Amino acid sequence: MKTPGKQKIRMGMVGGGEGAFIGAVHRHAAALDGQIELVCGAFSRDAGNNQRTGDDLCVDPNRLYSSWQELLQKEAALPEDKRMQLLVIVTPNQLHVPISRAAIAAGFHVFCEKPAGVTLAETQQLAVDLIASNSLYGLAHTYLGYPMVWQAKELVQNGTLGTIRKIFVEYPQGWLTDDLESSQNKQASWRTDPAQAGASGCMADIGTHAFGMAEFISGQHITELCAELKSHVPGRRLDDDGAALFRTNGGASGVLLASQICAGEENALKIRIYGDKGGLEWHQMEPNTLLVKPHGAPVQLLRAGAGQPGLGAEASRRCRLPAGHPEGYLEAMGNLYRDFAAAIRSGEKGTPTGVPGIKAGMRGMAFIETVSSSQHSEEKWLSIPAID
Repeated sequence: MKTPGKQKIRMGMVGGGEGAFIGAVHRHAAALDGQIELVCGAFSRDAGNNQRTGDDLCVDPNRLYSSWQELLQKEAALPEDKRMQLLVIVTPNQLHVPISRAAIAAGFHVFCEKPAGVTLAETQQLAVDLIASNSLYGLAHTYLGYPMVWQAKELVQNGTLGTIRKIFVEYPQGWLTDDLESSQNKQASWRTDPAQAGASGCMADIGTHAFGMAEFISGQHITELCAELKSHVPGRRLDDDGAALFRTNGGASGVLLASQICAGEENALKIRIYGDKGGLEWHQMEPNTLLVKPHGAPVQLLRAGAGQPGLGAEASRRCRLPAGHPEGYLEAMGNLYRDFAAAIRSGEKGTPTGVPGIKAGMRGMAFIETVSSSQHSEEKWLSIPAID
């Protein structure tokens, strides 16, 4: 009898229909390594949009569903070797936890856009569900898939920078400089609507990226902060700009900036970390370069690339092309999907190795709630709740 070969991981998607941005990015990234295939979806609540998206993606009409509830119900009823294994959630924030919990209860793995939810309490309940399940849960902190982010983390871990003293992390964008939500711009409308986005706009959308990046590379938790949030566009209901001073459990201090009204900016996420032996600097828009700044010595420039000397094992594993061939956002997200697929095949539970998971999700929600509380508090510093 012929032994069947390895099968692709079967993926479904909720959201990401015509007119959406991030759903297409997920589909492209998931397909990069040939490990995952899209087999079903509920791409939009609008029937026409859903149908057109399914047709464009060549989804079997019998597996194109009108709602996420129908998707879960009917996929769970299929034979085990046919049904979806991994559900990707690319909806507005208020649906992240309800869909994730339902998918985990139905026995599926989940890869969700960030933030994990709209409140810390609901995200903690998701964590309880996950512990009691056999499912994997990953969060799309895409920037943590870049090779040079892992190289920066290794330099901190191996003591190259010495004792970490200062962290600067910022994420300026300019796309919400104008009142786009009033013109029915779909992406702006839900991100500035408290009913869909939650208690925060800019800080939930991109501030969580900066927060996650600072904690990931430094290996430290941000424990206290003093923040200000602002909405610069008249009538806008959620913050479009913010800043926070912070302290870490390792004794470092830092500054976090996130803004979507910095006219002329694109996606300029950047981080600088300084210790008593030197510093490092990484820019998302030039992701293949990492600057290392030894104290009392010339600046070093490390470059990404397969086989590139001077890179650690984790950074090298995430390089797909020889040096000088640019790799970017799709490849970074592709690295997360590749690790997720490997975790499914190996039977892991909880958080896939190499992928941000539920702890990162809870940390992000704790950050959002503390920043929001700080804006309205008369206290100078507020503690971020510890996450067990």
